[in-house]
Amino acid sequence: MALTGRTALLAALGSIPVGVLEPGWAGILAVNAPLVGAILCDYALAAPVRTLQFTRTGDTSVRLGESAEVQLTVTNPSPRRLRAQLRDSWPPSSWIPGTEQAASRHTVTIPAGERRRIATMLRPTRRGDRHAELVTVRSYGPLGLAARQGNHRVPWTVRVLPPFTSRKHLPSRLARLRELDGRTSVLTRGQGTEFDSLREYVPGDDTRSIDWRATARQTTVAVRTWRPERDRHILIVLDTGRTSAGRVGDVPRLDAAMDSALLLTALATRAGDRVDLLAYDRRIRAQVQGRAAGDVLPAMVNALAPLEPELVETDARGLSAAALKHAPRRSLIVLLTSLDAAPIEEGLLPVLSQLTQRHTVLVASVADPHVEQMADSRGTLDAVYEAAAGTQAQIQRRRTAEQLQRHGVTVVDATPENLAPAVADAYLALKAAGRL
Repeated sequence: MALTGRTALLAALGSIPVGVLEPGWAGILAVNAPLVGAILCDYALAAPVRTLQFTRTGDTSVRLGESAEVQLTVTNPSPRRLRAQLRDSWPPSSWIPGTEQAASRHTVTIPAGERRRIATMLRPTRRGDRHAELVTVRSYGPLGLAARQGNHRVPWTVRVLPPFTSRKHLPSRLARLRELDGRTSVLTRGQGTEFDSLREYVPGDDTRSIDWRATARQTTVAVRTWRPERDRHILIVLDTGRTSAGRVGDVPRLDAAMDSALLLTALATRAGDRVDLLAYDRRIRAQVQGRAAGDVLPAMVNALAPLEPELVETDARGLSAAALKHAPRRSLIVLLTSLDAAPIEEGLLPVLSQLTQRHTVLVASVADPHVEQMADSRGTLDAVYEAAAGTQAQIQRRRTAEQLQRHGVTVVDATPENLAPAVADAYLALKAAGRL
């Protein structure tokens, strides 16, 4: 027996069991039987959703702040034309807020037995891995009165890499490196530890660089030129403990530290040095070790991408032991951490001698520019209190830096946008002084 009225409609849509019908509805729906019949017919002619086939292609990585394109190929194996609204779902941080609906929703029409490719543009707002979620398809009949809906899981992962905004500072630092290395007409006099060549003395040269034997063989005074040693080992240590989670402006301290690590890596590999990475709080969170010069920067970018701060106190003794294990020979250890007094005095200072007696140590920290603004505040009672608090914080920070310097540590304390070039400059200064 054919079903009619609301029972037929709801039974067709699977909402209620056949035969369940409230009193009085049968007569009302009998008058609208043509509409009900049209809806049922439209539903029956809608292409099935469960038999659809999906494949993905496209970008697997993207730098933070840039766009990635992921293609979704939809195959319609049924004998009916597919007219559908499709939503390609990703985590909310895959798009700039407010753009998700326009970017993730698509209208497709696929004839029977054919396929179509649609593109979803992602613009992630956070680092890390973004995994594709459900693909939801709503398949409409020819009249658009009824639809079938279903979900499919089509796996895909896009890794969002650190933006490396400090790469704009690389050309100027490479130019300074070429000066140190003697590859330009400007020679750094009397610096470095590896003999490079002889040249004629000019006023102002360090007299200690005069080569008296070479001078005796010619009519002019000859001086040695030096170049920095190459193939030195640099270990970059990222503190991923709770202090790295603090935000300076809109950026976590850890992200600013990552940017500094990337610029230093790019510069040091060009200088012929070997660079390793260690991220640590209470255990190793990421590491890059023993990579060739051409592979170390991509490997480091990939290792840093999913790294997030851990809300735990960093184990300074464990960090020191891990650093010594990763740097068995004399190295430059660059520790990117906080200059807060308590973590330094209670954690790092007691174990610092273990590092400084075997290695050259550089400690770099992100400074908050808002503290400087507070220290300069004037005009109102509240501003005076802010100035006092800001000045006290600056004094305490300088005192902590001085404690580290008394142990032979080079300290870099700079705002997020200045930290990366400041660390690079400190590296070049150590190299010019022959301390690497």
